[in-house]
Amino acid sequence: MSSYTIPSVIERTTGGGERTTDIFSRLLSDRIIYLGTEVDDGVANTIIAQVLHLENESRDTPIQIYLNSAGGDVQAVLAIHDALAYVRSPIAVTCVGQVVAAPVLLLAAGTPGMRAVLPHSRAVLRPLEASGRGAIPDLILAVEEVERVRRQLEQLLAESTGRDASQVRPDLERERVLDAAAIVEYGLADEILLRRPTA
Repeated sequence: MSSYTIPSVIERTTGGGERTTDIFSRLLSDRIIYLGTEVDDGVANTIIAQVLHLENESRDTPIQIYLNSAGGDVQAVLAIHDALAYVRSPIAVTCVGQVVAAPVLLLAAGTPGMRAVLPHSRAVLRPLEASGRGAIPDLILAVEEVERVRRQLEQLLAESTGRDASQVRPDLERERVLDAAAIVEYGLADEILLRRPTA
């Protein structure tokens, strides 16, 4: 398990002094959220709180989300997905590395026309797996839950990409890796960005 130090930035204040803040807080002040880890409940709570805060500040100004997530808990991802759909602010999403498994939904959840990938991004569609031990009835319930969630993911991906659920289903039954061009062709994003657009 790797650990890293969160970078800080130093800003000049109006009185000529200096203020030190962590980079994520500084980005948030510019309405930018960066998700660069796998998604668990703690990460989901942080992202949702940031989204709600930014909507409360200005519901008409876009929220920019940058993604580089190697996976995570499906329910935590669905919580973020629902929050993005719930707020009234436009959501601009850019993949800067990869989205693997459930976080693919977060790329697709951006406001249509505001979903982008950088040239070397990739998306990995991956099947859900049931795991666990116990009595056979408990294992049957676990498998039924996986099937229920898989149907939800199919429906959400179908709605976001303009595909039919029956077209999406085979892609969630085996691993499928999409490069930047294939991500756009699939309908998960709208464009490949070579550099940040001018204002």
